[in-house]
Amino acid sequence: MNEREAQRDRTSTPPPVGPVDASKTPRFAGPATFARLPRLDQVPRADVAVVGVPFDSGVSYRPGARFGPTHVREASRLLRPYHPALDVSPFEIAQVADAGDIAVNPFNIHEAIETIEAAAVDLTRDGTSLVTIGGDHTIALPLLRAAHATHGPVALVHFDAHLDTWDTYFGAEYTHGTPFRRAVEEGILDTEALSHVGTRGPLYGKKDLEDDRRFGFGIVTSSDVYYQGVREIVDKLRQRLGDRPVYLSVDIDVLDPAHAPGTGTPEAGGMTSRELLEILRGFVGLNVIGADVVEVSPAYDHAEITGVAASHVAYDLVSLLAMRAEASR
Repeated sequence: MNEREAQRDRTSTPPPVGPVDASKTPRFAGPATFARLPRLDQVPRADVAVVGVPFDSGVSYRPGARFGPTHVREASRLLRPYHPALDVSPFEIAQVADAGDIAVNPFNIHEAIETIEAAAVDLTRDGTSLVTIGGDHTIALPLLRAAHATHGPVALVHFDAHLDTWDTYFGAEYTHGTPFRRAVEEGILDTEALSHVGTRGPLYGKKDLEDDRRFGFGIVTSSDVYYQGVREIVDKLRQRLGDRPVYLSVDIDVLDPAHAPGTGTPEAGGMTSRELLEILRGFVGLNVIGADVVEVSPAYDHAEITGVAASHVAYDLVSLLAMRAEASR
């Protein structure tokens, strides 16, 4: 195809199908897709797909994250189509759609992981990027496997109160506390560019930190964010990431329980929702290739505080991927 034909092809492509107009249909009416966007089967293809994984069989404390995708979608009804902080209308510059949920076996973690990986590979086969709503953090491993299948070893920024690089729980290798240890062992991560952000709280022992360092992770604690500030943290992370393909994994318990009570393993002393969103917005221009938001447990979420926070996190992740899709055209 020559340049003139390519230009004609671009101009003939229909504009993206956006969300339901809230000035014509109240936000509390109609199907609860993410941000009231079209379903994936209602558009020819998507640049960015939001997909749910209602799975929480890997949790070690309070269950309930299997209801996270539905909860976040309901909270996302309040989202609006223009993002002033990033000066972008993500649903206008890229086709974003809701891909529904990946149905997984709640009684067999190994089978569930295989199902998630296969579904993610299928959804991204035509170049679509995923923002996945969990579910517990076990799901990050198969999502990273799928990302690796397309992009090779990927850099990782992991927002979490916890390291999630432990070896086993009760002899089980696959839980919500082990995905990133397994990912390093499988060679699917770029060990020159791995970062935890927001970690805090007690550990089982100093060896936890020693193992984590050996895997290649750098740590930005929640105290570092408080004392150093968002801009300095963003600068350091951007230097570490460079132009590598980057996967962003957000455990909502990275936020203080005051900002996200609806999660399974809360820890005091966390980041504010404002800090988290500002760090994410600092990643504009990076080669972000996929993302997830996990561990939202609505049973503990009074006044929908956690659902609102998670929906805004997902919106910022969608915006980053939409901007990347536009830039790559």
